[in-house]
Amino acid sequence: MADPGPSSASVSVVIPVKDDAVALERCLAALARQTVAPLEVVVVDNGSVDRSAEVAARYGARVVPEPTPGIPAAAAAGYDAALGDVIARCDADTVPPPDWIHRLLTGLRPGVDAVTGSGWFYDLPPLVRVVARWAYLTTYFLSVHAALGHPTLWGSNMALSRRSWLDVRDRVHRSDPELHDDMDLAFALGPGRTIRHDRSLRVGVSARCLHGGGQLRRRMRRATRTLRVNWADQPPWERWRARLTP
Repeated sequence: MADPGPSSASVSVVIPVKDDAVALERCLAALARQTVAPLEVVVVDNGSVDRSAEVAARYGARVVPEPTPGIPAAAAAGYDAALGDVIARCDADTVPPPDWIHRLLTGLRPGVDAVTGSGWFYDLPPLVRVVARWAYLTTYFLSVHAALGHPTLWGSNMALSRRSWLDVRDRVHRSDPELHDDMDLAFALGPGRTIRHDRSLRVGVSARCLHGGGQLRRRMRRATRTLRVNWADQPPWERWRARLTP
């Protein structure tokens, strides 16, 4: 079957930021080179004391302040503020390829509520970056898929329809800074909606999340908390039954 191509939907790109001016400038420069221009870029300033807001304004982004600490609150505030039919999400250290928005729109074909992809670590040596991608990202997607009963989302490289966000916005735990917001959103979307994981959809990301045992322990602690909070509402066996029952 021929690829139907991207839709004509308008796209808002949401980027939660706190004190990340240098990385944000690189990200915004990459977004300015997109073959499909976004309707807007929404930079959510989560209490920065550096030049993040200034950098965002210089690139024409709309700056939305969110004083509640944590990525869950910042991401949700950006999704609420987004005006586009499609809400794309990346991080300040994401460097998307020029066809990123085009491919997100292609992935959000009829019947798909959200699409997500993988990445590569641009600040690691070539061989190390391959090993790190498999050890970190592939493990993340496989293990969380098992926990949710369906594919998860990765906040550095994802998009969902605005309609889907409006349906679940009151179900995300936006006030808890110790959750992984992307995983929490995937839980909220639930087994009844379709999340498409496109393994060929890749962006560049920094490997700073892998630096030091403290970073890894914090990420694991947040992952465990995200699972515990959401499993209290619907344990994994119920989620798998809902997914597999016709």
